[in-house]
Amino acid sequence: MVKATKAEKKIAYDAKLCQLIDEFTQILVVAADNVGSTQLQNIRKGLRGDSVVLMGKNTMMKRSVKIHAENTGNTGILNLMPLLQGNVGLIFTKGDLKEVSEEVAKYKVGAPARVGLVAPIDVVVQPGNTGLDPSQTSFFQVLNIPTKINKGTVEIITPVELIKQGDKVGSSEAALLAKLGIRPFSYGLVVQSVYDNGSVFSPEVLDLTEDDLVQKFAAGISMVTSLALAISFPTLAAAPHMFINAYKNALAISVATEYTFPQAEKVKEFLKVSHQLNCN
Repeated sequence: MVKATKAEKKIAYDAKLCQLIDEFTQILVVAADNVGSTQLQNIRKGLRGDSVVLMGKNTMMKRSVKIHAENTGNTGILNLMPLLQGNVGLIFTKGDLKEVSEEVAKYKVGAPARVGLVAPIDVVVQPGNTGLDPSQTSFFQVLNIPTKINKGTVEIITPVELIKQGDKVGSSEAALLAKLGIRPFSYGLVVQSVYDNGSVFSPEVLDLTEDDLVQKFAAGISMVTSLALAISFPTLAAAPHMFINAYKNALAISVATEYTFPQAEKVKEFLKVSHQLNCN
């Protein structure tokens, strides 16, 4: 079998990515740091049916996107270009974006703290019996972890923040966590951005419920109404309040003067009766 040249591979990749862009209007841009080939294969199997996972170098993806935009006039796809930064991949889908995102999150796997790795989270070692014999206390002493010997094994006395988020894992920390059997980190595809038919938005939008949307819409209407009333600018939202305020003003004038109108008669009559009762 003849091995494809680099040029042929690029052409094939361009054709594949352009075909996917033609077929799908929804794309999840996912970070793929520390994701292994077996893990990626399992994700592909889990999404099989209405989604396709495509990895590749950023330069190749950008090239293919640009070619597609030039050939089809689909300029909306160019909004994908700024998102192709770092170690990322693309998930093309016809399914519900939230459901696909949740399915991807299921495939995170635990990972040990390797030396030199930048910690994605804080690592806290909880107090308790470690199961290690007293000869292992040197590891704890190096890391200033308070311990005691209990029933022939080392016991950690208080919680200890072993590694802070953003710090590199040292050899002592990695060795201790390995001895304790702790795999503090988990890795998988992480949704960074969502592309939907030319629009790009944060994945947090996928977590919004109908109640959240109604609440935000109501808050927006309230702000528009307040602004319109403050500057006396008529809008559909402010109109009912303006009519009520106008009625109150007209009613106040009617009560204070001889001027009257049908809607004011009942109020004036009520005030007249009330005044008579107070006098009696």
